[in-house]
Amino acid sequence: MKRLTVRTTVRRLAGFLEGTAAPYVGSVLFTLLSAALSMIMPLVFRFVVDTVIDGGSPALPPLLQSFYAGLGSRDFFVANLWLCGVAIVVVNSISGGVDFFKGKWMAIVSEHSARTIRMKLYRHLGALPYSYHAKAETGDLVQRCTSDVDTVRKFLALQLLEIVRCLALVLFSAGLMFLLDPGMALVSVAVTPVVFVTSLLYFRKERTAFQAYDEQEGRLSTLLQENLTGVRVVKAFARQDDEMARFEEGNSSLRELGIKLMKIVGAFWMYSDFLCLVQMGAVVVFGTYRVVEAGMSLGTLLAFIAYVDMLLYPLRGLARTLADAGKMQISLSRIEEVLTEPEEPSDEELLEPEIRGGVTFEHVGFRYEEGKDVLEDVSFTVQKGQTVAILGPTGSGKSTLVHLLQRLYEPTSGRILLDGVDLKSIRRAHVRRNVGLVLQEAFLFSRSLKENIRLPRPDAEDATVHEAARTAAVHDDILAFDQGYETVVGERGVTLSGGQRQRVAMARSIIRECPVVVFDDSLSAVDTETDSKIRAELGARRHQSTTFIISHRVSTLAEADLILVLEHGRIAQSGTHAELVARPGLYRRVWEIQSALGTEADGEGGEGA
Repeated sequence: MKRLTVRTTVRRLAGFLEGTAAPYVGSVLFTLLSAALSMIMPLVFRFVVDTVIDGGSPALPPLLQSFYAGLGSRDFFVANLWLCGVAIVVVNSISGGVDFFKGKWMAIVSEHSARTIRMKLYRHLGALPYSYHAKAETGDLVQRCTSDVDTVRKFLALQLLEIVRCLALVLFSAGLMFLLDPGMALVSVAVTPVVFVTSLLYFRKERTAFQAYDEQEGRLSTLLQENLTGVRVVKAFARQDDEMARFEEGNSSLRELGIKLMKIVGAFWMYSDFLCLVQMGAVVVFGTYRVVEAGMSLGTLLAFIAYVDMLLYPLRGLARTLADAGKMQISLSRIEEVLTEPEEPSDEELLEPEIRGGVTFEHVGFRYEEGKDVLEDVSFTVQKGQTVAILGPTGSGKSTLVHLLQRLYEPTSGRILLDGVDLKSIRRAHVRRNVGLVLQEAFLFSRSLKENIRLPRPDAEDATVHEAARTAAVHDDILAFDQGYETVVGERGVTLSGGQRQRVAMARSIIRECPVVVFDDSLSAVDTETDSKIRAELGARRHQSTTFIISHRVSTLAEADLILVLEHGRIAQSGTHAELVARPGLYRRVWEIQSALGTEADGEGGEGA
């Protein structure tokens, strides 16, 4: 993963803050005001100790000196010592109010920014090409959209202002110390450069350690997501112990990386604590000497102790905040990796012609970015309303062919025509609205069966939903459930059988009434009787749309107007069932094997009777 530069990080964060300039500027100004108010308290205590208690001459600016004399000088404050307490309460009250509004405004800024990031990620992920999602790990993407976004949100809500606050405290306190006593100030800031250099080294080491931890957490999220979505497979093959071992291995790696990260944190805090305590001790010892031998006031020593605390601990806190900034930079880099992935090219200017169902492949070839040709010189023509069946061994390019028809991929050679119009000149969204695709692995949302079926047409009437379900031969199955069409399916439809999921997904595609419908081995999980019912229903609607059926069952393919046999990415045979059975080749071999198996099954059934 490539880390972002500081300039790119600032530019990207500024983009996320768009629309929140007023509360953001207000938060920064109030942070500076809060730091300035904290500088007043040591001066109040210095005044009380040196002037009110000890009777010394007050070190005040001319304006305050006049005000002090007008009140009656020291005698007035001795008689009204409670005013010093009131001053402390007032300053702290104002500081608390400032901190309240600062926190409120920054919370608005951070939550708005987090919402902006999530929306940009979600919108961008939806606009990325199918080829990206085919390679991406779902668990890792979830990690980027949740944990990484939250890391950026926390930085904007807390750590960004903390950097401003720490820098302001360091500069204000150092400046005031040099105004009070330059010699004492030099002693007070002696270890500051060492703490600063240590902080930078800590920032770099923790950033590297956090990157390794965050990436491992993403891998563990992917493993968890795979096991939860594939729970049926895990249980069916009794792989719980093996998967537990894999998870334990990944979890142990995450633990080791977490321990390494905590060791870096612990070492820094131990070392910086030691430096800060040494510095504080030096101030107390040297300051006591200055009070006894050089005439420095006790109030000034107390002010120095307070300002050294305001100098060292914010400086050390700045290191922690910078480390958090390093974490944010890693998370932002992971988010940026997604946001910089090229989207599908804009095609707003392309055509949206009427699509009736005519399909032509002219010398179409396709290969993935790296690898050999998946399809080579594929040519065929399908008339509106015809049914095309596709048969071929695994890896022959069947699914790739129909993915090209939906423009999920683009041909590397040749062209595809829909009703005589080049597919590349038609908007992708328009193509996908008119070319329905039912996959073998049917995906259902955690919603009711009715909502899943009418997903493409949310306003569809119940009668239309029921008709689509009847065509997919799943209507009776749905009515058998206690809540019928209102039955809520589990995530990915795990409360349904494989065949039921496929048929619900088929009904969802049928309700769209697309001119072209593709069934990518989507009848593989249904029995032959149900398969026959579905084909009969589809046959009754055959003139309403052009149908592509990918299947390994000859009985499913036999009634098609055109059968294509793919081998090694080429059309090895084409024709009707009768024509292909009459010729030697893959189709006849498959037909003979399946016919023999069917006859054997019938014979066994007769003997059992």
